[in-house]
This record gives sequence, structure tokens and C-alpha cells, in this order.
Amino acid sequence: MDGKHPEPNERAIQTTKQVDGYVENGLLVYTAAYHLKRGSCCGSGCRHCPYEPRHLKGTTTARRP
Repeated sequence: MDGKHPEPNERAIQTTKQVDGYVENGLLVYTAAYHLKRGSCCGSGCRHCPYEPRHLKGTTTARRP
């Protein structure tokens, strides 16, 4: 391509990046906004976990920004 427009797969990733997460080293990293939409902590040690206490599965209390 001409470098001005992303390839179709890149466009899909950019859409995901804006809403739910981004790809880093081939892995999808979810944003805090996505986790809040999900409603509770999954307990997987996510980088952007917005819940307190962090990384405790089932936690629903969001931290203050």
C-alpha cells in the first residue's frame, strides 16, 4: 500500500485498540475501560486492572483514577 492507509487487518486491530485493548508483542492487552464494561476482575493479573484489590477474581469495586 501507499503507507497512508492501514492494511485491512491493521484497521481491525486499530478499532479494537480504541475500544477494548491493543496488541503488544502479539498479545491482546485489555484497557481499564474494557474491564469496567466486563463488570468484575477475572483474576488473571491484567496490566490495566481497574479493580481494588487488584487481581482478585470477582472483585467489583473500581479504583479511583
